[in-house]
Amino acid sequence: MKSKPTSFDIAYRAGVSQSTVSRALRNSPLVNEETRLKVQAIAKELNYKVDKNASNLRSQQSGTLALLLFEDPTNDDSLINPFFLSMLGSITRACSDKGYDLLVSFQQMNNDWHAEFEDTNKADGIILLGYGDFVDYEEKLQQLIEQDTRFVRWGAEVKQLPIVSVGCDNFHGGYQVTEHLIRKDRKSFAFIGEASSHAPEFFDRYLGHSKALKDNNLLVDESLQFDAISTEESGYLAAEKLITSGQPFDALFGASDLIAIGAMRALQSHGYNVPDDVAVIGFDDIPMASFTFPPLTTAKQNTKLAGELLVDSLLKLINGEEVSTTLMPTSLIVRKSCGS
Repeated sequence: MKSKPTSFDIAYRAGVSQSTVSRALRNSPLVNEETRLKVQAIAKELNYKVDKNASNLRSQQSGTLALLLFEDPTNDDSLINPFFLSMLGSITRACSDKGYDLLVSFQQMNNDWHAEFEDTNKADGIILLGYGDFVDYEEKLQQLIEQDTRFVRWGAEVKQLPIVSVGCDNFHGGYQVTEHLIRKDRKSFAFIGEASSHAPEFFDRYLGHSKALKDNNLLVDESLQFDAISTEESGYLAAEKLITSGQPFDALFGASDLIAIGAMRALQSHGYNVPDDVAVIGFDDIPMASFTFPPLTTAKQNTKLAGELLVDSLLKLINGEEVSTTLMPTSLIVRKSCGS
């Protein structure tokens, strides 16, 4: 007796993973149209029938969403980047408004962490905040895709993977803050923050920063770019390297507020006056930015809207609706660190 065809048979014929077959057969927006039509045609040719019992079991919902935070180095015991704290509040409110509970935990990077949530029916989908080194993190995202996990993430668009992201327009934000510094008649610009694929958000901010300089006939000096992760200490140490390099600069763009705050401390410890000698600008508008001396000019990301969009996008995925990456504009918050 000939055995019934399975989704693995279709996957073999189509040259895709079994999870891609599953998504294609339920018309998931995460599968491109060409692959979806190919899979569906093979399924029809093989007279494949979806196991309704298995499908119903899979579609059972817990009424809970999972929010998984990346453990960041911090000055306190929270291990949560302060930028994400206000977003956490917005996500909690958005879940409550939609009638969902929210399960909050840290990402367990060394384990099969995705299986602990949606695959065990603890949560219907996952929101990811933070990632560390994106080149290393990409493998985990690929695992989530292969497991057919419904998830959204905060961050830059990931063009090479079928991932739904919500983030800000980092390129435009970098352009915007740099233009503000240029209008303050600054001529020589330092950038502190990693400018590579390891940190896509910082890289986009650097590219926007560089474009603004070029558009205003100013030099993009790569020797004035120093790597830093998003902590005060890293910003401080990178600024120390900048200062000891002996290169002249009159403006400093920190790729995050934490970096800019650390850099400002380093400048002041070496006798620089902010903003008279060096104008400093950050990115994020964390609460601490308004309490520095002088208060920090920065690009504000709308964390309230971000939380709402993350929840809305995830619920659309769960319900099989079409959803795509969303990039929000930044707004410039002008304070004293760039001058009056």
